[in-house]
Amino acid sequence: MQSSCNIENSRKMRYMSRIKWAALGGLLLSCVSLLVHLLLAKYSSVDLVQYSAVTGFVDDLTINAGWQGAAHRRLWGNVKSLESLYPYANPRSRHPAAPAEKNNGFIYAKVYGGFEKIRTSICDLVAVSRLLNATLVIPEIQDSTRAKGISFKFRSFSYIYNEDQFITALNNDIVVVKSLPPHMKVAMKKKQYPVIKPKATSSPRFYANEVLPKLKKATVIVLVLTEGGCLQPVLPPDLDEYQRLRCRVSFHALQFRPEVLSLGRRMVEKLRAAGQPYLAYHPGLVRDFLAYHGCAELFQDVHTELIQYRRAQMIKQGMITDQLNVDSHARKANGSCPLMPEEVGLLLRAMGYPPKTRIYLAGSETFGGQRVLVPLRAMYANLADRTSLCSKQDLSALVGPETQLPLDVFQPRPVKSVQELKEEWDKAGPRPRPLPPPPDRPVYRHEKEGWYGWITEKHTEPDPSPIDLRRQAHRLLWAALDYIVSVEADAFIPGFNNDGSGWPDFASLVMGHRLYEMASARTYRPDRKYLVKLFANVSDNVYHPKRNWTLLVREHLNASLGEVGLLRESRLSKRTSFLSHPIPECSCRNFRSSQTLDAGESSSASQFLYSGEVECPKWMQHSAVANRPENGGNENESQEDDVDMESQLDSDEDSGMAESSLTLEQDEEMDPND
Repeated sequence: MQSSCNIENSRKMRYMSRIKWAALGGLLLSCVSLLVHLLLAKYSSVDLVQYSAVTGFVDDLTINAGWQGAAHRRLWGNVKSLESLYPYANPRSRHPAAPAEKNNGFIYAKVYGGFEKIRTSICDLVAVSRLLNATLVIPEIQDSTRAKGISFKFRSFSYIYNEDQFITALNNDIVVVKSLPPHMKVAMKKKQYPVIKPKATSSPRFYANEVLPKLKKATVIVLVLTEGGCLQPVLPPDLDEYQRLRCRVSFHALQFRPEVLSLGRRMVEKLRAAGQPYLAYHPGLVRDFLAYHGCAELFQDVHTELIQYRRAQMIKQGMITDQLNVDSHARKANGSCPLMPEEVGLLLRAMGYPPKTRIYLAGSETFGGQRVLVPLRAMYANLADRTSLCSKQDLSALVGPETQLPLDVFQPRPVKSVQELKEEWDKAGPRPRPLPPPPDRPVYRHEKEGWYGWITEKHTEPDPSPIDLRRQAHRLLWAALDYIVSVEADAFIPGFNNDGSGWPDFASLVMGHRLYEMASARTYRPDRKYLVKLFANVSDNVYHPKRNWTLLVREHLNASLGEVGLLRESRLSKRTSFLSHPIPECSCRNFRSSQTLDAGESSSASQFLYSGEVECPKWMQHSAVANRPENGGNENESQEDDVDMESQLDSDEDSGMAESSLTLEQDEEMDPND
């Protein structure tokens, strides 16, 4: 009996041993299978959005440690070829003496438009005041003047800018006063002074022949500015001092009020916490620009309707001479439409910016809403904006105490009969329109108000309500915060600039300010036409492009940082907005620092950009040499940096991967800087 029990126990032990060995073998096979899959995923292709816990952990360590290696310099370093440029907007020897208080009269200006138009118009006003030898009254900003019940502390110009700083900074250029004399105020209310509405392209001859006689006769003229300027961007060479005056206004005299500056600097400190760099991105998705260029088909549903309605308004006003319905995809292929946030995210990934990169989203209004930002947020989790960096208390303190507006009482429209609805539908034509809500559920308020309500039931956009006017004034403050953060960013990339409409745009002003203040800072100047063509070649597999496609993107964006990008920028933007490209008039060159560059770098681009520049004063040269960083920035103009970029790409992302060929035909290839 005992022997039989021993035999049974031995059988059970052998059986359990086999189970253990089988389990161990299965575990080993699972580990081998997982390792094989990881290796295949790593070496099969270049996945721009591939992300894992390991890479995220490495990225966190890299950023938090402030790694200053080759990859960091390649993404955040200064542009070597532009390190010799320094801001120099001081008057030169030919500048006339400071104006006297006795002059030809007063210029009283009313400025309409958003942040970009206001800033450009004020700079032009100062230049015109100097040209006419007139006293400038602090301009009246209509977006803040028309808003009812805003803070009594800040009115008109002082809503965003510092009046005292503006007056003091321009003491040697023009006479600026806060208001007209009392007797002139009475005449102003009675509309006894001539009103002139100059165009943004008005020439100095227009002011000398048309405006100056009226000024001398009436002693006061009223200028109404609606186009974002009142003086042509490009002036003759003998008026270069007026260009430098524009620079002194934009970059020195126009300082934001202390509350705005303080909050903006705190936002920059939060973005640079623990020594981390950040990149600023402005989508440029503005309704007016989209309507001007016919980009409605890039959006869907109600947004397309809104853009088309605005385009029809522009055609009626004579701002557009084109047709209402155009092929938006053809316009985008021509570079007229903005890069979508998803495309910008792919470009940044191609450049090598890790998923943990801090990106600041500028722009107080992104047309299309959060839906168009979803792909970018999926690629970059650290996407911040004003609302995520500032508390409600911070924004309320910036706005100041405001009187409470009466609530909008919702009054439903009278119910229409079936016959009336049928007649309206027949008159609408073949154009598809949003369907009304189904009858089996209640009609909610948001479906009858706002965009949906007036698009489905009316043919005219309603006048702005008091709360809408107040929000327009608030947008000036939000744009000022975005401007501060974007100018201070370690890198900046626009989604839409140099639109060709002739209006100033936010991204171009930021790029011009960065070019003036620190030309070597990383400011990408992408050619949308070229990039759209690149995207078309990988449209079937845009999230898994070939290695050569990634190299083409890097080559183009790196070239846009330096002289080649500046040359293209000067040809496109300077003729529409001087402040977007204020060189060479407002800069000087430190020839000592430029001597370190290779002699072969003297190209036609260099000769064009530096032809009108002067040598920096000696005190600037000495300070520049003393403050020059030892580790120069990365720029692909140097052969050594090219090799370093290639080796970094191979080691970081494409190690062990067989080089694949791109399907671009040789005859379709184009110069990325064309």
